[in-house]
Amino acid sequence: MSNHSLNPLEKRAAVSLASVFAFRMLGLFMLMPVLAIYGQSLADVSPMWIGLAIGAYGLTQALLQIPMGWLSDKFGRKPIIIAGLIVFALGSVVAATAESIYWVTVGRALQGMGAIASALLALASDLSRDEQRPKVMAVIGMCIGLSFAIAMLLGPMVAASFGIAGVFWLTAMLALLGILIIVFVVPSAIQRAPKGDTMATFSDIRRLVKDPQLVRLDIGVMFLHLTLTTLFVVLPGQLITGGLIAAEHWQLYIPVLLLAFVFMAPLMMVAIKKGKEKAAFLASIVLLIVSSISLVIAVDSIMAIALCMLLYFVAFNFLEATMPALVARLAPANQKGSAMGVFSSGQFFGAFLGGLLGGYIAEFGEPQGVFAAVACIGVIWLVIAWNMQIPPKSKIISLSVPLSDVEKAADIADKLVMLPGVIEATVVREESRSYLKIDDKIFDLNQAKQVLGLQ
Repeated sequence: MSNHSLNPLEKRAAVSLASVFAFRMLGLFMLMPVLAIYGQSLADVSPMWIGLAIGAYGLTQALLQIPMGWLSDKFGRKPIIIAGLIVFALGSVVAATAESIYWVTVGRALQGMGAIASALLALASDLSRDEQRPKVMAVIGMCIGLSFAIAMLLGPMVAASFGIAGVFWLTAMLALLGILIIVFVVPSAIQRAPKGDTMATFSDIRRLVKDPQLVRLDIGVMFLHLTLTTLFVVLPGQLITGGLIAAEHWQLYIPVLLLAFVFMAPLMMVAIKKGKEKAAFLASIVLLIVSSISLVIAVDSIMAIALCMLLYFVAFNFLEATMPALVARLAPANQKGSAMGVFSSGQFFGAFLGGLLGGYIAEFGEPQGVFAAVACIGVIWLVIAWNMQIPPKSKIISLSVPLSDVEKAADIADKLVMLPGVIEATVVREESRSYLKIDDKIFDLNQAKQVLGLQ
């Protein structure tokens, strides 16, 4: 089996774990286009509580990602993932049987307490070789993106036929299906991935939050998902005001999302092939701002709203795809997983803040105020991102090495970083492992092995 392609175990792990990821993200995405409409039948409903119900999931997800990942290190990946899916299913049942918005919010928070993303990523790392791990993560990322499009289709259709309870019952069933996939389809881990590549320790987090470039991206993904959930607190209601009944909302969402992927392609090509990554990144934030300002004007026209949504999702898709890759390139060689853990927490926390902000403004103001707030958030993000630095493209590899003392580890690190093509070298004595961030066009693996005494 070539080292340049996934082996059967890695393919099986990638597809099965990606499907579990997608089922979980449906729980977040499906509710966004429907709760503001179908939640009006719940007792004690208000715009503020609609926003809290949408965002509560993100809050508990953000708070529990790192603890759940730690538990997966201690008790094993699969038991913690299964426990998280059971908690998610219980939250879905609580929300499905709720008669008031308060209990829906409790159910949403309980759903989020099944925070298994870090454990799933750790299991994906356990089941993949270093050189193939980016491909496995890419498959998972694509399935998460696909789940958003499916949620925009399924959410309105299920809610139109079975009400808001039907959406929660479906998410509960998907969680149970996820458990079956984990038990019967996902391979068992052959070995533990290195600690530094999967879990964010407190010392890791302290170091990572001091890096100004990583912090820009952590704040950026928080702002991106803040704008998404803020918009969907009021956007479905605006579509109804414009004359599109709730059961037909999917007829707008799906074409918009498909076209957004099509129009994102030229932006991605300019960024990658022309070496204009920073310009494309900043242009996407500007596009997000323009789309939000345009929504302030286009409140009564379905076609105008659709055009604004198209602009927004072109920007959203580009930024959502670009930022994780930038985090991986910026992160220290042995802390890529830790950096992604902090990044993911920011993503979910943004979802919570967006629900809170959108609900508060909608409670005491007009929908135009929500759109204006999103534009303001975009402006703040643009200012923060303006001085960002795009790192050179690199690949991360790790090599095992026997180490006897700290001095030897430091000496090996000094020698490795001097090799052609090595951007950064980290040697972790406790793991007897070296992490190299490399330019694989000029890096010679044999030279590194000679330094490490492996040949």
